[in-house]
Order: sequence, then C-alpha cells, then structure tokens
Amino acid sequence: MKEATLFDELEDLSLSFDYLRSPFFYVGDKFKLMPQLLNLFPKHINTYIEAFCGGGSSFLNVRAKKYLLNDKDEHIINLHRFLSSKDMNFLEELFKLIAHYKLSCSLKNISPDLSMKKEFKKTYFARFNKEAYLNLRADFNADKKDLARLYLLLIYGFNRFLRFNAKGDFNLPVGNVDFNLNVLNALKSYFSFMKGKELDFYNLDFEDFLKKLDLKKDDFIYLDPPYLISSSEYNKLWSEKEEKRLYEFLAKLNSKKLRFGLSNILRHKGKTNKLLEKFMQNYESFVIKSNYISFNDNSIKKDSLEVFIRNYKD
Repeated sequence: MKEATLFDELEDLSLSFDYLRSPFFYVGDKFKLMPQLLNLFPKHINTYIEAFCGGGSSFLNVRAKKYLLNDKDEHIINLHRFLSSKDMNFLEELFKLIAHYKLSCSLKNISPDLSMKKEFKKTYFARFNKEAYLNLRADFNADKKDLARLYLLLIYGFNRFLRFNAKGDFNLPVGNVDFNLNVLNALKSYFSFMKGKELDFYNLDFEDFLKKLDLKKDDFIYLDPPYLISSSEYNKLWSEKEEKRLYEFLAKLNSKKLRFGLSNILRHKGKTNKLLEKFMQNYESFVIKSNYISFNDNSIKKDSLEVFIRNYKD
C-alpha cells in the first residue's frame, strides 16, 4: 500500500488552491482530500460516474465530458436537482427567507451582539438562531415541498446534515453556524460549474444505478460509500451485507476492465474493516492523509486510516 503525501500542509479550510467546495458543507466530505484524490484519478475521463455523490465536493472538481451522479438519499438528490436549476438570482430568495425568519447573516451584518458573543463564546450563533431556526423547521415540515427552506435548514443546522425522523419530519437541531462568505462563494462556484454541463442525478441503490448504465472503458466510476466501521449518521443503514455486495459488484466491473476508484476507512477507533482489508489485496491502494470527523464526534480521529483503491494504471 502506497502513501499519498501530496499537499500534507492542508490542515484547514483556508486552502491556497482553486478547488470548489460544495454548498452542502457535509461533515466528512472530500473537499480537503481532492488534491490527493485527483492525482490518483484517471487523467482522461469521458463520463464521470459517482454512486454515492453526497454533497458533491468530488464531482465539482473533476473534469469530464459527462456526469452521472447518484445517491440513495432522496433529499440530497432533490436538493442537487433544485440547486442545479438555479443561478445567482436564487440568492435574493434566500436572503428574503433569512430576513423573514430573522436568522443571522454575516453578509448582511446581522449577527449576535458583543454581549452574546462574550457570554456564549462557542455557541453564540446557535443561541441567536435557535428560535428562528425552529420556526423555519416547523414551516418546512408543514408541507415539505419548499426546497429553499430545506437548503437553509441544512446551512443553519447542526453539523450541516440532512436528518428526518420516522414520520418524515426534518428534526436536526440548530447549529452554531451562519450564512457567511463561505456559503456565498460555494453557491457561486456550484452555479458556475453546473452551467452548460451534461449532468444527470439519480436516486437509486448503488448497484441498481450502475447496472442501468451503458458503461464504457473510458468512463470512471468513483465510489465513496458509507464507512462500515464508523458511527456517523450517514453510515447507520450500511451493513456488512451491503459492504460484501459492493465488493462483489466491483469485482464484476474489474472483470469487464471498467475503471473504478474506491475511498474507504481501513482502520478507525481501534477497529479494522476486515472485508476491506481482504478486498484491497487484489488492487493498487494508497493511504490518504485525512482528518476524519464523525457526525457524533467532531474531534480528530488520529487513529483512522483512510485509503483509496483503484483497478487501473493511469
């Protein structure tokens, strides 16, 4: 297993390179890892195919002629379809909603006063936004069709995650976050990227999605599935059964000489993914420098080992 040591200085979001951040800001997204991953991706990609696209930081930084993007989470796909149809005029709609609910917005100089910042040094945005956020959440849950409101719930929600209860109601609590310049720039980049692209979104099981495609040898399939040995909210529906099914399907792709790359965590908090360990013996693998953050614990997991596995030379 080789170690990818490129861009070792990347320890925060003040990145010096011109890579795009997804406007969904998912915890654990691949934004900070893209310099390493793109160095390992194929140099030429006709159709870029992503079976677990999530917030989209991966596809936003890949050059291809066509993009086929899938995720089993219908809410994230609905938001991608919604935002991909918008342009910069959408910001005015968002700012009207922010003003209506009286949410914080650094871009409009609406933020907690100095006394609140001093009293609640680490949670002042959450304190400021809590009531407004709950009103926004209640209004969204009343009909669940307003995707502009859902996007704002994501932006102002805890760890910027999409979470719904058994009744289908959005139930994430408020986060200590704000609509700031980072959000604005991410939306601008997203709208710019989407303009004129040949791109389709799907909401299917990963295997159903890949089976329906007419895959070609100059296509590239990137997979960043839920991590079996972590406790993230995103991973709770992923089991050993799903993991085995994924590896069996990738073996079939390999037999057809179709290119794929897989991101995963081999070790985490004293656990080892034995299924992954066995699978990667048949392919070229690389250690990826990362600071894995879980939904439930924002501390840096120094014992985590993230890997990238590929079945091609490029």
